[in-house]
Amino acid sequence: MRCLEIVVPFLLIAACGGNQSAPPGGSGSAPKVSSTVPANAGSAVAVNLPITATFSRAMDPATLSVSTFLLKQGSIAVPGAVSYSGTTAKLTPASVLPSNTTLTATITVGGKDLAGVALAADYSWSFTTVAAGAAPQVSATAPLNAAVDVWSGQQVSATFNEAMDPATLTPTVFTLQQGATAVTGQVSYDAASDTATFTPAAPLGASLPYTASISISAKSAAGPALATAHSWSFTTRAAAAVALPVSLGAAGNYVILAKTQVATVPTSAVTGNVAVSPAAASYITGFALTADSTNTFSTSPQVTGRVYAADYASPTSSNLTTAVTDMGTAFTDAAGRAPDVTELGAGNIGGMTLSPGVYKWGTGLLIPTDVHLNGSASDVWIFQIAQDLTMSSATSIFLGGGARAKNVFWQVAGLVDLGTTAHFEGVILCQTAITLRTGASINGRLLAQSAVSIDGSTVVQPAP
Repeated sequence: MRCLEIVVPFLLIAACGGNQSAPPGGSGSAPKVSSTVPANAGSAVAVNLPITATFSRAMDPATLSVSTFLLKQGSIAVPGAVSYSGTTAKLTPASVLPSNTTLTATITVGGKDLAGVALAADYSWSFTTVAAGAAPQVSATAPLNAAVDVWSGQQVSATFNEAMDPATLTPTVFTLQQGATAVTGQVSYDAASDTATFTPAAPLGASLPYTASISISAKSAAGPALATAHSWSFTTRAAAAVALPVSLGAAGNYVILAKTQVATVPTSAVTGNVAVSPAAASYITGFALTADSTNTFSTSPQVTGRVYAADYASPTSSNLTTAVTDMGTAFTDAAGRAPDVTELGAGNIGGMTLSPGVYKWGTGLLIPTDVHLNGSASDVWIFQIAQDLTMSSATSIFLGGGARAKNVFWQVAGLVDLGTTAHFEGVILCQTAITLRTGASINGRLLAQSAVSIDGSTVVQPAP
């Protein structure tokens, strides 16, 4: 279902045709193609490589088909099938592509997001396939050769120019060394991107040189092996300073705090206090509020705690003014921390295990698959996100090693959209709006400088 949101100062009026909230960015801004595989102007591309396009936000799968996601050799269409998952559309050709040939892929303006907003213009990119019978090559590495200041939690990867035989990519073929000492780890292979990844068993040491190598035992799916071994080196950064938690001040008295509206589609379950300010209690919707005799707060069968609004009796209004101010101060504090890691995963951290630290992106952040945060009870994570935070349905954040939700902070300048049945951990400090779709849950706090919308969701304040 679609929603129409009308925003006036301190008010957010939602007229909805059903339970589903409007997805972020759906009114006005057009979705974009943020990355492709192969990249534009790519060369020596595998003849059996699926073609993918990742979007800046969730799209309507019904609008992504062979009529809107096209692959052509010159003017001739290449038959195939289109699928969609998370924020990525994939076109799988019906047969292997011709060798040593330039092809062009296009996403047309028929592709639309969940709010029905189309791409502003057709998006096209071209690439050239590998010559027949050629030996496979390493086309890219992460980190880059001779890179310095590399994060100690970095996975080490090599992308090939064609599909590889996963059985030939093992820790004895793809190795990592610190000097003469071998680093223990596991090797995985992603067929969609032809990328092998070495994941160290433990974070790398600080300020140390490392060398990664792939031997000639690595073979392509067609059989030929690398003509020569491929090696590259990098140096890790100095140990990061221990980060202090972000102080929430009076905002920490609330599990949900918003300026313009807090809305639920019953039945949600909220543990902790809920508040809206400077908007009035009429902008707390769906909670079936019952005013206390003091008129300083209300209760709700969906809230284990109290519900506050700016128009309740003193001292509620002044308390909420302080809390909202502290919410803004906390957002500024989190945004101003010096980053330890920048642009990790090009804005996609799906499947990663992240050590404590400050992470920064100048883009949006996608979480299409589960993410693990491993650290001690005193460790702190701060995520600085310049645009939207989008988490796919049925995806989870997991805390390990004693990590605590109260020490995880997500500072988001854009919108936050947690998908259906997704589970989140940590404190969200959002400059705009937060949406939890049907069945989503969070162990943390929802602190928004506009609105919070939950739909049959579970919201639990973190343990102190």
